[in-house]
Amino acid sequence: MKEISVQELKEMKDRGDDFQLIDVREDFEYQMSNLDGENIPLGGILIETNKISHDKPVVIMCRSGKRSAVALYQLEQQGYTNLANLQGGILAWQHDIDPNITVY
Repeated sequence: MKEISVQELKEMKDRGDDFQLIDVREDFEYQMSNLDGENIPLGGILIETNKISHDKPVVIMCRSGKRSAVALYQLEQQGYTNLANLQGGILAWQHDIDPNITVY
């Protein structure tokens, strides 16, 4: 499983790279704080694969990196090869990038 750090994600965002960010947390978590990704909760990830790009890099995130790893595994079983898991999730983003973001 490919993983990227929150610093690498920040650099991708700052450069304006063409990639898709998928947040697999539940809606209430996403509403509390997010990194402007598309919210597709883990439970619906296989139902909503039509929303996930095959043509550009896709970064999958959650709170800590565990649910996103599960999502990545499930999507790889569907033939995706362009996925990366965000190490440490939004907790790592708060710790390393933006201490003012709200997490629980």
